[in-house]
Amino acid sequence: MLFRAASQTLLALARDPRRLGALPAITMVLHTWTRELLFHPHVHAVVSAGGLSPDGARWVSTKGDYLFPVKVLAKLFRGKLRAALIEGLASGAVTLPPSSAPDVLDQLCTALYRTDWLVYAKAPFGGAEQVYAYLGRYTHRVGISNARLRSMDERGVTFATKGGGQCTLSGVEFLRRFVDHVLPKGFTRIRHYGLLAPCHATTTLERARVLLTPKPTTPKPTATGPAATVPSVDGGPPTWVERLLALTGIDADRCARCGAGRLVRRPLDARPTSSSWDTS
Repeated sequence: MLFRAASQTLLALARDPRRLGALPAITMVLHTWTRELLFHPHVHAVVSAGGLSPDGARWVSTKGDYLFPVKVLAKLFRGKLRAALIEGLASGAVTLPPSSAPDVLDQLCTALYRTDWLVYAKAPFGGAEQVYAYLGRYTHRVGISNARLRSMDERGVTFATKGGGQCTLSGVEFLRRFVDHVLPKGFTRIRHYGLLAPCHATTTLERARVLLTPKPTTPKPTATGPAATVPSVDGGPPTWVERLLALTGIDADRCARCGAGRLVRRPLDARPTSSSWDTS
């Protein structure tokens, strides 16, 4: 429900022409614990700074570092998750404790709407690589690593928490919190939506990659003069590729056989021929 509500919220806002009007690429990672091993399910979402237009003709970029308003995100997400919970309770997929009061469902639904939901959105500090490196540390881990365990004695288990603090729990409580974060067999912790969804892997995603690939620029070779005087495309010192082109007429950025460049990108499900891997 959490994955579905979060992904539907982002995709709905992205489709809105007033927001982005395009299909973005989204990767989500489930995280269920706090530093004290309390149950705190939430998803981290990495969203591309733009998306593919509905007709697939162009890439629509975001305006600066702004994606969507967090208040709109929070209200839409709250509505979708609340509806999923009510549907789950009605179908029996979600159950309440047997000792619950008769009107607990009505109280719960009211509380879900009266409470302000918070959605945290920000641009990555260092870039996309740093974000994926951070999330990658959680994708195949359990709730706590051995390095955080400090001691185990008659008082219980002591382990490190945030900010240099420590927490001591009885053995039974420690195990209860630990197994709270063991996912059901077959449950997928990492999921992809939008352009990264499996149905777009070899079609729409490839189209977006083509649109985002910079157009190759070939500098004009000079007829005379030493290699040191070859002008660079960006106005800086000439690269070795530009020097080689000026001196020999050989363009090292293009394959001598196919002329399509050094690397030929193909969908994962395509069967490469004997010439698919030829490089210059």
